[in-house]
Amino acid sequence: MPSYSTAEIRNIALVGQGGSGKTSLAEALLLKAGAIHTLGDVTKGTTASDFTDEEKSHGHSLFSAVLHADHKGKHINLIDTPGYPDFAGQALSALPAVETVAVVINAASGIEPMTRRMMVQAANRKLCRMIVINKIDHENIDLAGLVAQVREVFGKECLPINLPTSGGKGVVDCFLNASGDSDLGTVSDAHTAIIDQVVEVDEALMAVYLEQGEVKPEQLHDPFEKALRDGHLVPICFTAGRPHEDHEQPIGVNELLDTLVNLAPSPLEGNPRPFLRGGASGEEFHAQPDPNLHSLAHVFLVRVDPFLGKICAFRVHQGTVKAGGPLFIGDPEKGDTKKPIKVTHLFKLNGDKHVEIDQAIPGDIAGVVKIDLVHHDAVLHDSPDEQGIHLRPLEFPEPMSGLAITAKRRGDEQKTSDALTKLAEEDPTFKVTRDANTHETIIHGLGELHLRVILEKLKSRYHVEVDTKPPKIAYRETITGKAEGHHRHKKQTGGAGQFGEVYLRVEPLARGAGLEFVNDVFGGAIPTQFIPAIEKGVRQVMGQGAIAGYPMQDIKVSVYDGKHHPVDSKEVAFVMAGKRALIDAIQKAKPALLEPCVQIEVTVPNEHVGDITSDLSGKRGRIQGTDMLGGDQSVITAVVPLSEVNHYQNQLKSVTGGQGSFTMEFSHYDVVPPQAQQQIVAQYQPKDHED
Repeated sequence: MPSYSTAEIRNIALVGQGGSGKTSLAEALLLKAGAIHTLGDVTKGTTASDFTDEEKSHGHSLFSAVLHADHKGKHINLIDTPGYPDFAGQALSALPAVETVAVVINAASGIEPMTRRMMVQAANRKLCRMIVINKIDHENIDLAGLVAQVREVFGKECLPINLPTSGGKGVVDCFLNASGDSDLGTVSDAHTAIIDQVVEVDEALMAVYLEQGEVKPEQLHDPFEKALRDGHLVPICFTAGRPHEDHEQPIGVNELLDTLVNLAPSPLEGNPRPFLRGGASGEEFHAQPDPNLHSLAHVFLVRVDPFLGKICAFRVHQGTVKAGGPLFIGDPEKGDTKKPIKVTHLFKLNGDKHVEIDQAIPGDIAGVVKIDLVHHDAVLHDSPDEQGIHLRPLEFPEPMSGLAITAKRRGDEQKTSDALTKLAEEDPTFKVTRDANTHETIIHGLGELHLRVILEKLKSRYHVEVDTKPPKIAYRETITGKAEGHHRHKKQTGGAGQFGEVYLRVEPLARGAGLEFVNDVFGGAIPTQFIPAIEKGVRQVMGQGAIAGYPMQDIKVSVYDGKHHPVDSKEVAFVMAGKRALIDAIQKAKPALLEPCVQIEVTVPNEHVGDITSDLSGKRGRIQGTDMLGGDQSVITAVVPLSEVNHYQNQLKSVTGGQGSFTMEFSHYDVVPPQAQQQIVAQYQPKDHED
C-alpha cells in the first residue's frame, strides 16, 4: 500500500514552448521536495527528465518524462513535456493523465506558439490551468507588460496568485496575504482581485464577502477548486527555476510547490474523465476514483528501451492496479485481448529511475515494463465484461513532413522495419507508410527536426543507417466532373479464358468524403458474386492513383451494367475490368491533383511582420490575420500549401536572424494550380495495371 491516499495526490503536467525552462523548473521542484539531492543541469545532461542520449545531445526534451515527489504530506506526480512544436504529440499525450496543466512562459520571450496551443488544448479537455512565468530574474524583461498580455490573450480570469519582489529575486503570496508591496503593485490589490474572482462561483460565500468585506482562508478552498475546474480562474505564479549568477537558489519554487499541494485539485476534485464504450460515438461514462470498483487505467506514454524493452506509463482512473494481477488490454479498433496479461512488475517512475510498488491506487501514475501488447492510448482494465473501452480521443496534429528512406546496407531492411515500428509505438505523431507504386518506405513527422531525431534514434539506438530522399508531399487525386467508363477484359490462354465487362459512372463528392461504391446493376447483367471483385479493382485504382500515382479520394463510383460469360468469367477478370473501367472514366471526368495545405502561425518581432507576410503571400499563402502580442512580438496566421513551406525552418531563420518561431497543422486539401499539376503528372510513370 502507498503511504498516501487518492485525496493526497496531485497530478501536474508542465507544458509550454521549448526554452521556457520546464525541465530546470521540474528539477528545482524535485530538489525542494527532497526527491533528488543535487540540482541537475540541462546543458550538462544531468537532469532527471532529459535522460536519453538524444536529449543530452540536443540539449532539450524530446520525450515526456514522469517524475514524482512528496511535499507536506501530498504526493506529486509531475510530467515534464517537450516544448518544441515538432514534439507536440508527446505534450498532448500527457493531458489525459493530469488534473492540472501548468503552462510555463519564458518571461523574456512572452507568449509563444506552444503556449497558445497548450492553453487551448487544456481548456478543451476541461483541465485546470495555471500559468507559471519563469526566468523572472533575467534582465530587461517587462513583467507588468507580460501579465497584461497574458490577460489580453487568455482572458481576465488569469490573475497572479503571487507576485515578484526585489527586482525578481523573490516572490510574495497575494492569495492568503493582503498586505505588502511587489514589483507589480500592491499585494492588497492583487489579493482583492483574486478573492473577488473566486467568490463569484459561490453565491453564499459572495454574500458573506459583501457583508463582511473578507472571508476566511478555509472558506476559500472549495470555491477555489470550482473556479479552477470551471476555467473561471487561471492562477499566475512567478519563478526562476534555474539559479542565476547573482543568486544561488531557484526563486519562487518553494511557493510553487506549496501552491500545487494546497490549491491544485486532487483526483477526487478534478473534472471526471469521459470514457467511451465501443467506437467514437459509443456510450459515454465517467470513471470513478473508487479503489473498490473494477480497474480502469489509460496508457499515455510508451518508451522502448534497448535493454528493458517497452516501458508504458499509465494513469489509474478507477479501481486499483495490483502487481501480479490480471489486466485486459482494451482497444476500440482491434478489440480487447481475449486473455488477460499478468502485471509481473509495477513501478513508480522518476525519469529513468524505477521504484517497484505493489499497487497503484485511483488517481496515481505508474508504469509497467516488458508487456509488448500494451500500446499508446490503450485502456487497461480487469473486467472481462467490459469491451472496447477507450478515453475520448486526443486531437493530434497531422504529420505533414515526409522522407523516403532505404537501408544503407543490403539485408538491413527487416531490421529497419522493426526499428521503425518501435519508434512509431513511442510517438503518436510519427507514422510509417509504404508507397505501393514506388515501393518506398516513407516516414512522416511534424517537421524537419522531428524526422532528424527519428533518424538519429535509428542510428544510435538500433544501429541502422538509412539513405533519405527529399520530403515527399502527400498529394491526392480526385475528379471535378461526371463521366462514364467501360472496359471489357478478355483473355484466352488455350484453356479456360478470362472474361468480364463493366460499365460504371463516376462523380465528385465533397472534400474528405473518400470513396462511395454503389451497385446499380439490375437484371443479372453481372452476377452478384462478381460485384466485390469489381469493388476490389476500384479500390486498387483508388489506392494507386490514375494520373500521377497518388491515392484518390472524394469519388462516387456506380456500377450500372456489364456482361459475363458462364464459363470464362472469374473474379480476376472483373477485378481487371473494374480497374480499367474506372481509369477510363477518370480520364474523362476532369481529373485534378489535390495538395495538402497547412495552417501556419509565425511569431516574429514586429519589425519582420512585413517581410513574413510578403514571403508567405509569395508562397501562394492566404494571410488570415496578424495579432500584436506585446513585447514587440506579433503572430501571423496563414494557410499555405505544404510544398511551399517544407523547409520553412531554415527560411524563417534566414529572414528573421533566428528570432522567429512557427507551428503548422494540417488544414485541408486544395486543387493544385494547372501549371504545377502538369509538371507533377509529367513525371509520373504509370504502373502496368494489367499486372
